[in-house]
Amino acid sequence: MTFMRERKAISPVIATVILVAVAITVAVDVSYWMGGISSQYTQFEKVEIQTGYATYDTTNTIWTVTMAIKNSGSADATINMVFMNDVPCLAANYHVTTANVTATQWGVSFKSTGVTLQPGQSTTVYIYIDNPCSGVSELASLRAGTTVNVKLHSAGGRDYIKLIRLP
Repeated sequence: MTFMRERKAISPVIATVILVAVAITVAVDVSYWMGGISSQYTQFEKVEIQTGYATYDTTNTIWTVTMAIKNSGSADATINMVFMNDVPCLAANYHVTTANVTATQWGVSFKSTGVTLQPGQSTTVYIYIDNPCSGVSELASLRAGTTVNVKLHSAGGRDYIKLIRLP
């Protein structure tokens, strides 16, 4: 019995230090775990228009607007509509497959289902405008030197805008 009486426990200061270290370790582990769960539910699309410019084909009298786009978000982004000066392009009606085909009014280089970009993926979108664009009254006044407002609309409801000057 005397042997047990002579043993002493750890000091209260050391016990407190151990408890605080365990609590901090558990808190850090829980925060990493919650961060992993929350990232699954917070994916977003973000399309960047890296470059945008227009060229003019004098043979076919057509402007070609070239836009290099990239999805820098964490979710797939689908560009399904294009607006020029707030006039929608109905891709199903005006789909143009190559730059050598003369556009009727104006059209885009992708089909009505749109163009889907996975995270980190890049592509080039072409918009063809007939000169004169007589089929759409809002675009009939387009001339060289005019700045047009090109808006790419995504299936997620986001708009990506670029001002392009026609040469």
